[in-house]
This record gives sequence, structure tokens and C-alpha cells, in this order.
Amino acid sequence: MIKVENKITKIAKEKQIREKDKSIEGSNKRDKEHNKKQDFKPIVRLLGKDLNGNKSVYFALEEIKGIGYSFSNAICAVLNLNKFEKIGYLDDSIIDKIEDVAKNPNKYNIPSWLYNRRKDLESGKDIHLVSSDLIITIDSDIKRMKKIKSYRGVRHMFGLPVRGQRTKSNFRKKKGKALGVQRKKKK
Repeated sequence: MIKVENKITKIAKEKQIREKDKSIEGSNKRDKEHNKKQDFKPIVRLLGKDLNGNKSVYFALEEIKGIGYSFSNAICAVLNLNKFEKIGYLDDSIIDKIEDVAKNPNKYNIPSWLYNRRKDLESGKDIHLVSSDLIITIDSDIKRMKKIKSYRGVRHMFGLPVRGQRTKSNFRKKKGKALGVQRKKKK
């Protein structure tokens, strides 16, 4: 009987020791999580756009005008970032690097077929435009097409589809009210 009681007390003491160790480990984990929460930024400002800090790097970069899924993937690959890490946990230095890669992809050997403006009319170089630069450039291209009265420019002027779509039944928003067949009035 005494031996059985000794074994039970030993087991109980071991359980108490394990629980203390777990509580100490748990507090360390809580401290680490707390530190992470302090480092977490709910909104990250990148290239003139406010990004949700809870989104992964890969998907958050896609929200920036001029960066699609392929270019976002290339940025993550060049900087050796985990694509699925939340962008709110990234350091400011890494965010600055992401901004630099997006503005100067030539410097980081990103292939030119990923750029959104190849053989630019003004410079003749392959460049990648992001955010407001892209918007301004596209607007100036449309104005130039209107000025020289190219086919695409004329279609832009009249608010019609530019890329060869049919207009018999679609694009009523651009053409005006919907038209229908009217019945003859009965006498």
C-alpha cells in the first residue's frame, strides 16, 4: 500500500512540475505574441496606397495599380519573402525594398516581359509604371490617340468600345437609353 501511495504522490508531483513548465512556456509564447502584436501595422502605406495589414504580401501587392499577380510573385521571389506572411508584420526596411523593386525592376533582374510598358514611345526603353505614374501615362496615351485621330482615338472620343466588340446589343450605357420594339397603338 505504501509503495502505491508513493507512486501516486510521485505522479502528482510530476504533473505539478509539468504544469508549471507549461505555464512558463505559455507566458513566453504570450510575450512573443504580444511583441508581434506590437510590431503589427493594421495599415501599411506602400507606393501611395493604403494596404490592409492582415492580407498576405502576395495578395496585398496586387491591390497596387500596376502590380499584378505575376509581378507580385516576382517581387516576393527576388526579395526571398514568404508570399503568405501578413504584410503588417514586415519591417519598414523590407517595405522600402519592395517599393524599390516595384519602381526599379531592372536593378533586381526581373525579366522585361513582366513590365507593363515595353518600348515606351518617349524613351524607347522597357519600363514598369506603378500607381499614379501609370494612370497619367495611360491618360496621355489616350489624349495622343484622340489628337492624331487614330481609329482607337475616335472610338474613345465617341465613348464606343475600342477593341472591336460588337455594339448591336451591348454597350447601351455608352450609347444611351435602351431601345426596344414599340407596339402599334390600338384604336
